[in-house]
Formats: sequence, C-alpha cells, structure tokens
Amino acid sequence: MKLALCNEVLRPLPLAAQCEAAARMGYAALEIAPFTLSDDPTALSVADARQWRHTAHDHGLAISSLHWLLIKPEGLSLVSADAALRQRTLDLLRHLIDLAAACGARVLVHGSPRQRSPGPGQSVADALARFEEAMAELAPHAAEAGVVYCVEPLSRAETPVLNTVAEAAALVDRIGSPALRTMLDVSAASQSEGEPVHEVLRRFLASGHIAHVQLNDRNRRGPGQGDTDQRPVLQALKDMGYAGWVAVEPFDYVPDGPGCAEASARHVHELWKTLS
Repeated sequence: MKLALCNEVLRPLPLAAQCEAAARMGYAALEIAPFTLSDDPTALSVADARQWRHTAHDHGLAISSLHWLLIKPEGLSLVSADAALRQRTLDLLRHLIDLAAACGARVLVHGSPRQRSPGPGQSVADALARFEEAMAELAPHAAEAGVVYCVEPLSRAETPVLNTVAEAAALVDRIGSPALRTMLDVSAASQSEGEPVHEVLRRFLASGHIAHVQLNDRNRRGPGQGDTDQRPVLQALKDMGYAGWVAVEPFDYVPDGPGCAEASARHVHELWKTLS
C-alpha cells in the first residue's frame, strides 16, 4: 500500500516541514492542495513544482497527486454561462495539469463542489452538461502531460452534480479518454452510495474506472476516528491488487492537524498488517 497525506492537514507548516512530519509519521507521499502553497495558484510556476518534487524527495517522499484544485482564486466556475469566467477556470486547470506533471504527481483529483454546482436559476442537468464539456476539453491536455485526471464523486450535501461513482464512471465513459478516470473518497461514498463502500470500490476497480482512493471517516475525521470500518476497503484494495496511491484526507482535525495525521497513519498501517 502506498499511503499519502493530504498536505492541508499540516498547514501552516512550510512544505519542507510538512514533508519531514509526514515521513516521520509513516507516509510515503504528500497529496498537495495548490492553495496551501499560494493564495494565487496561477502564479505558481513549473520551476516551483519541480522544487516541490526535490523537497519531497529530500525527505524520502513523492508527490502523489494534486487536489482541491479550485479553492483559490475565489469565484471560479466550470458551469457558469459567463464564457470568460469558464475560460479562466479551464486555463487554471490546464496550468495545474502542467504543475502536476512537473512535480511528479501522476493524478489530479477534481472535487471542487462549489465550482461545479448550479448557479441561481440553473438546472442540475445544465450544470452537469457544462461540467462534462469542461472535462472533455481538459482530457487531451492531461493525456499529453502524462497524468490522470480524476473526477471525484461528492456527497449531496456538497453538490448535486455527480454524487456516486457510477455517475462519475458514466461521464468518464461518455468522454472516452484514457487520461480521464474517477476515484473513491470513503467519507463521500459512505454518504452517497446505496451499497457498502467496499463493494462499490471492488466493482469499479475491476472495471478500471477508479485511479485514486482517499481514506476518511463518514464523520469527516481521519480513518479510525469514527464508526466507519476501513478494513473492508483496505481488503478490497489488497484483493484487487490496487497499485495506486491511497491518501488520508480528513476535514475535521482531532485533536489537531498533526495529531490527526499521525493517528490516521497508525490506524491504516495497523489494519493493513492484519489483512488476509
């Protein structure tokens, strides 16, 4: 199992200190949220991204992936009827694809619920159609960069657009690019799926749709900090020979960011040792 930590958990530490802490806790990589490194991710350069890679490698880590792609700058949207706004959002995502390639990340995780949710008076169907069109535009750039762009299903509490892995997989199939896949977030899937999370995971790993996995509890804390049993999820990953990254992504940090990250890594590693 290749375990990564979503780096916003260790804010406001600088990247080198995040890497040192993550390595000490037993992680093998960081999953980077660009907004943690700049209030204006459009200003981040390929040279910056190469330096992230060097910094991680200096601490024995990789950069597994990028996520939280559209937190900053504020006000972005892929589904707005404002053509200029939509173009700015697409331009940023193309730039982030280039940064992912430069820092060695093989995956980008596209969650960003607000930036795909319908605006006032806009239907869910229209927002979904515009979002799908945007993914179709981004896929060739991702393919050229040699990275995989993952559409993340999110809970209905976050967005009405793409809530289940099946919905995201159908979008991926309609576009038909090998650079476009989906992923599974345990917390979101626990809230949105109509069947056990591990069964969803097995089915869409077998179909080849899932290229990334995030671990957390239904209560949005770290794995092991709530009632969500992570064992069947980890068993599915082991049984299916999953070779991608597994990232710890809590949202509610108990007792704090470093404490949550350390407890999560310990829980996941201990569970993994007990699997058949």
